[in-house]
Amino acid sequence: MKKIMLGLLVVTLSILLTACADSEEVDDSKELDVDLGSLPTSLDPHAANDGNSLYVMTNIYDTLVQMNTDLEIEPGLAESLEPIEDTVWEAKIREGVTFHDGNELNAEVVKANLDRVLDPEVGSPLAFLFDMISDVEVVDEYTVHIHTDYPFSALPAHLAHPGGHIISPESIEADYQAMEEGNEPLTEVNQNPVGTGYFKFEERESGDYIELVKNEDYWGEEAKVDSIVFKEVPEDSTRIAELQTGEADLIYPVNASDVDMIDEQEDIYVKQSESASMSYLGFNVEREPFDDDRVRRAISMAIDKEGLIDGLLEGIPLPAIGPLAPTVFGYSGEVDPIEHNKEEAKQLLQEAGYEDGFSADIYVYDRTTADTGVYIQSELAEIGIDVEIEQVEQGAYLELTGQGEHDMLVGSWGTVTLDADYGLYPMFHSENVGAPGNRSFFKNDEVDQLLEDARQSTDDEERLQLYHEAQQLIIDEAPIVPLYHSVLLAGLSEQLEGFYQYPSSFPFLRDIDFKE
Repeated sequence: MKKIMLGLLVVTLSILLTACADSEEVDDSKELDVDLGSLPTSLDPHAANDGNSLYVMTNIYDTLVQMNTDLEIEPGLAESLEPIEDTVWEAKIREGVTFHDGNELNAEVVKANLDRVLDPEVGSPLAFLFDMISDVEVVDEYTVHIHTDYPFSALPAHLAHPGGHIISPESIEADYQAMEEGNEPLTEVNQNPVGTGYFKFEERESGDYIELVKNEDYWGEEAKVDSIVFKEVPEDSTRIAELQTGEADLIYPVNASDVDMIDEQEDIYVKQSESASMSYLGFNVEREPFDDDRVRRAISMAIDKEGLIDGLLEGIPLPAIGPLAPTVFGYSGEVDPIEHNKEEAKQLLQEAGYEDGFSADIYVYDRTTADTGVYIQSELAEIGIDVEIEQVEQGAYLELTGQGEHDMLVGSWGTVTLDADYGLYPMFHSENVGAPGNRSFFKNDEVDQLLEDARQSTDDEERLQLYHEAQQLIIDEAPIVPLYHSVLLAGLSEQLEGFYQYPSSFPFLRDIDFKE
């Protein structure tokens, strides 16, 4: 009996010791918990261009070239990218790189990716990034020549955009196979995202979270943490509460009115970073009365931007005089903005035949855009315009405004490449009406020509002049009201180090770690 009891004791101790060892192993694993306002609309880099999708995808995939934290373009999956003729760029592909599914990177894979994003049958909303590419030529196993219709000096910046993320060839084949079977394009990659990035996709619970795990076979510098869990937490107050309790290590975004409250607490703070974004009020210029530039200009005059910034945003953002932020190449501080003047706004409405005002809706999708919508509603009421606010979740907002179902919208645009081509061409060129970025459905031949000339010029001074002229025309035509340029606000635990946020708003999470 004693032997039996002794045996049971040994077994019990063994189980306890094993459990303790397992517990210690779990405790040693570094999991970064990130709260976002919403989860990605897609994890296919050729399908989604909204912030939350890009925040997650930048960890899963790599681009041929990439922007470092000094905002310089450096090699990525391409060891070099050089122009060898006016309209030909040569990319030398890095050897020995494997995708998360074991497939190897080579020139054929690069061609397959660029061909896919440009394939009209696929219908990628990011095709505008690369529509100057006429052909991708495989020279040898690790060399491609990228041919363009015209000299395009901003090509490296465009290839560094998340739309240039390189996907596993097996995933691309699966998506084309699904299309042949009658399914919608851009679905298979979203279900099974496979890249070469420093994290790889692990699992997803729709409407709840996405988990990524460290890629132990990464070709470059490995991530510092073992996993990241991105959670969908729409309410600002809940995100803050989870940061306070340690359930979240990082939250984004933070509302400007919550900055002081967070900074006053122990162990958490708000990291402020400069941005390349512009928040704006957009009009659907295909709908009456917004097809009349006098109405659009009147609304622009009626809105006190300083009052918005000081009253709702704690004075943090910069007032916008035009569509580009000062951090962007091509920004002009010499444009003539539409000044705040309510009396002149009323006169313009009278000239346009709306002296008695009119009613319209405005689409918003979160607390910040909703608060901005309420402010605009109050301002426009003073000139006789009755505004109804329509708040929907972000996915529905993107779909509805991309289809032109709105009168007005409160939106934002980040110039990810830090080049004016990306800040203006998607938002204001007539080719990009709808989902690609031109949610104002604005069409102007002169603006189109200026933007086309600017992207074909290789002379920086000429490009600056062309972009100055384009910005002035856009301001005068008023398809949008540029409101402000954000300062990026992320809530962090004091236990984190190595966090960086690009002006584009993408958080750089490879180097983030927990302090010892």
